[in-house]
Amino acid sequence: MTETTLPTRIDARPGACILVVEDDGDIWRSVEILLRRNGYRPVWAADGTEGLRLLRERSPDLVVLDVGLPKVDGWAVLERIRDHSDVPVILLTARGLETDKVRGLLGGADDYLTKPFSNDELVARVGALLRRSPPTGPVPSVVDDGHVRMDLAHHRVEVGGRDVALTPSEFRLLAALVRHTGQVLSHGQLLELAWHDPTRTGPGRVKFTVLSLRRKLGWTDLATSPIETVRGFGYRYRHPSR
Repeated sequence: MTETTLPTRIDARPGACILVVEDDGDIWRSVEILLRRNGYRPVWAADGTEGLRLLRERSPDLVVLDVGLPKVDGWAVLERIRDHSDVPVILLTARGLETDKVRGLLGGADDYLTKPFSNDELVARVGALLRRSPPTGPVPSVVDDGHVRMDLAHHRVEVGGRDVALTPSEFRLLAALVRHTGQVLSHGQLLELAWHDPTRTGPGRVKFTVLSLRRKLGWTDLATSPIETVRGFGYRYRHPSR
């Protein structure tokens, strides 16, 4: 992180909890001082597994997430975060590649910073996101629309009270559709949300997985299936009662 004069405290949700998932202790210490000087409550996770645990336990108002983490990389952590929460996420990347930026934004990140970054820029981006985002509550672990019940923490699905066994890719695709109920998602968007495929080399995955989902969930009748095909674009999840 480049050196600049520490800015004065900003008026953007003072006291907000900021989870920093960063394996570099030196960067963490600099960020911690910076955030505390600006009235925030920083919490540190040195790897992705610890970061996900603290996400559940602390319900932070914002996450600063390094992409280059050991064990579980930042892309996988971002995917898991978006399975559980809409908390704002700022990605930290050591490379300024456009593909990384696009992958992060399409994967659910709200902003990104390329290392080295300045103190002023980090504080400005944190403040801007907090001003646009409502305070977070407890991180939801279950999505239930009265027909489909998804336990995101334990990867369990019930439809009409019946347990349904899904593969990981089927589960991620269903979660993406249900979280965006009523919204048409293109094949490319679904590849990003469920597979994080920035090159979109596997569009056939989406069609095949949708067919498998419909069969397992008992939604093979296209006229009534909650997973609706929007010709020429993609798919939409519609509430079964609509």
